[in-house]
Amino acid sequence: MRFLRYGLAGIEKPGMLDADDRLRDLSAYVEDLSGPFLSPENLGALAALNAEDLPLVTGTPRIGPCVGAVGKFLAIGLNYADHAAESGMDLPQEPILFTKATSCIIGPDDDVEIPRNSKATDWEVELGVVIGTTAKYVSEEQALDHVAGYCVINDVSERDFQIRRSGQWVKGKSADTFGPIGPWLVTPDEVGDPQNLALWLSVNGERRQDGTTATMHFSVAQIIAHLSQFMSLHPGDVIATGTPPGVGMGMKPPVYLKPGDVMELGVAGLGVQRQRVKAAEPAI
Repeated sequence: MRFLRYGLAGIEKPGMLDADDRLRDLSAYVEDLSGPFLSPENLGALAALNAEDLPLVTGTPRIGPCVGAVGKFLAIGLNYADHAAESGMDLPQEPILFTKATSCIIGPDDDVEIPRNSKATDWEVELGVVIGTTAKYVSEEQALDHVAGYCVINDVSERDFQIRRSGQWVKGKSADTFGPIGPWLVTPDEVGDPQNLALWLSVNGERRQDGTTATMHFSVAQIIAHLSQFMSLHPGDVIATGTPPGVGMGMKPPVYLKPGDVMELGVAGLGVQRQRVKAAEPAI
């Protein structure tokens, strides 16, 4: 199934798409698509509802992040060989882990803001993984059993902050609006093999990234199993699994986002995002 959250920022309602891609309201059955509501049992019960009996949402409401109240926003760096090469870095022996502040999370079509003093704001289309049941010390064979679903993530990054500001990647990954998530949370039964999904990104209509999760250095199962050795992964935690080549930093010369640019990106079967880029608000 394809679940989503819609409405004004901070007060989104849960919904799902029916067979004709119409938005149906789930408010009578679930408080939000977050935490314990993301277990396979709960999502299965929602998927079993007759969509035609659910209230039809009219108009074109804003689509919010497909997961509410995210606990941890984790991300994996240099997880595609060709992206590591364009970045001038070696492939890691273990997954490189960094975090993104949950305050950076926005809806898939909300504006992305270039932060003050930015020199190099960049794009990264990624496959997102949403945890549905607690994973602690799980094996690679068990790992996918803990997945609630998959989504599109734009891991927006400020390269100067990331690379030159004392080596802390989180500084370049966490600015407000740097975490568009959604539009849909798609359940594993509909996605199939997460290592066989095409992903792409365009800027102003020009294709910049084209890739496939088949070329990941570490698979989704390997990532979940590895992370679970260091921390418990809880329902509602989100993992961004790395980006294919074509980021602005890898272009010669590098090309970065500027106000007025429009990013469009997607992962096969998981929907499409569209963000307009704007400058940070001036100081008051």
